[in-house]
Amino acid sequence: MKVSMFSLFFLLTAFSVVVAQQVNFSVENLGQNCNASYKALLATADPALPDPFAMHSGTRISNKSEWVCRRNEVKKDLEQYEIGTKPDPSTATVTATYSGNTLTVTITRDGKSINLTSTVSGSGDCVAIGMNGNAGNISGCKQIPFMHNQVVAYNMNSDSHNANDPFYKLYPELAGGKIGKYAAWSWGISRLIDGIVLVKDQLKVDVSKIGLQGCSYAGKMALFGGALDERVTLTVAQESGGGGINSWRYSKAFTARTGTNIEKIDNTSGIWFLNSMKSLNPDKLPHDHHQLIAMIAPRAIIILGNPPYEWLGDESGYKSTIAARKVWQAFGITDYIGFDFAGGHEHCQAASSQATNVNAFVNRFLKGQNVNTKIEANKPTVSTFVLDTTVSWTVPTLTGTYPGTASSSSSKANVSSSSSKANSSSSSSKNSSSSRANSSSSVANISSSSSEENSDSSSSSEENSTPIVSNIPLTHLALNGVVEIFDIKGNKVASVNVSDPQTVKLSLPSGLYFAKARGMQSIKFVVK
Repeated sequence: MKVSMFSLFFLLTAFSVVVAQQVNFSVENLGQNCNASYKALLATADPALPDPFAMHSGTRISNKSEWVCRRNEVKKDLEQYEIGTKPDPSTATVTATYSGNTLTVTITRDGKSINLTSTVSGSGDCVAIGMNGNAGNISGCKQIPFMHNQVVAYNMNSDSHNANDPFYKLYPELAGGKIGKYAAWSWGISRLIDGIVLVKDQLKVDVSKIGLQGCSYAGKMALFGGALDERVTLTVAQESGGGGINSWRYSKAFTARTGTNIEKIDNTSGIWFLNSMKSLNPDKLPHDHHQLIAMIAPRAIIILGNPPYEWLGDESGYKSTIAARKVWQAFGITDYIGFDFAGGHEHCQAASSQATNVNAFVNRFLKGQNVNTKIEANKPTVSTFVLDTTVSWTVPTLTGTYPGTASSSSSKANVSSSSSKANSSSSSSKNSSSSRANSSSSVANISSSSSEENSDSSSSSEENSTPIVSNIPLTHLALNGVVEIFDIKGNKVASVNVSDPQTVKLSLPSGLYFAKARGMQSIKFVVK
């Protein structure tokens, strides 16, 4: 296969190596080039949960790398039937400033701009993003809340979209209910993360340690935000109910069996979701919300319930959680998903056991501590609940590696991407940075690096046919200087010693690769 010439300049940034490493990627969506599409509604209603391992073609995945495109099929299903399309970031430019304790993120599209502002508080190098306020269950991290009304207003009692909401200034073509608010809010969370990455040095944060937390309607928001952005390390979904962790199918069945009114597909908000969704038979959906939860794999999530609150429908939520957990089981990392359905507390006020269990996840996945997170606490106990978690499909043992992760049991990588269009600059007077968001990495996460790819095929010289990976400064390298190159399936294809800054020449077939030093962040690059 022909190899073309390119130059890739990147910085490998060290982080301390501990037994328990977080999983986080500097790419919003690793599978944005999968060409995934949604699946048609089922011809015959099926009350059983769909197989999360089955591609739309019917083929079941067997390798962890195949989850990249499978989760993008689920994304397409969710967008088609539930929330509408989360806008592609590639047409927008993001800039950020940090002054005093205020982060300001400016998103510009077609000459029009909106600002997201966040009051930063707290300490620590990890990031806690709460929904419309601080993430109260995530302690010891910088609090950088997502103020959702700066995108689209909450307006719980309204049945109509407001075309004057800031989001529609940038995307007027989506006004009038063409997307649900969870698509817009997820977009806003991602743009806030863009800004955090751009001024991470001023914020003094590690963007491989980002946590989201929300409760109730904001629990759904955190769940969608974590599922739709792979830069999120830990998602805390608290009392999210129908439209969150709950299976639409199981919620329908629960009400039919018990007569208890809970949040279901036909009575949820028609502006949070597509109004057209409310008329759908959930048994005909090609997906369900165990797959929404599973989109977070192989990253971390902890789920909190509150069974006495009927509207939450925790029977459905628990059964959906157990089904989703099987995806982490297939990855061999069931301690990356935890749950606690303790009752006896007010809505959105975590029980003591829940606070303790969330803290364990925070300590492991946001602080790098060696903490046990195999947490399956407080199965919901309500007399009307039937907790049969049987599913109609089996759990495969997935082989290989997920792109950017170090191994099947220890996922240490934080995938950075290179972009010839991305430009990051810093102003000493305003602590500002800017980025042209690109489709493979919604934020130009290369404030100290840049790359250009030359895919010109007219050159016939042997010298020009050899890719050059150059300028690999190792001044921050805490361990050794051995850099390993992996292909998309996680197979090691090259290993070079670059213990001193130097130019390294590598001859590789065209494709997607990850460069990784032991214990370091991974860098994604493409050979054309």
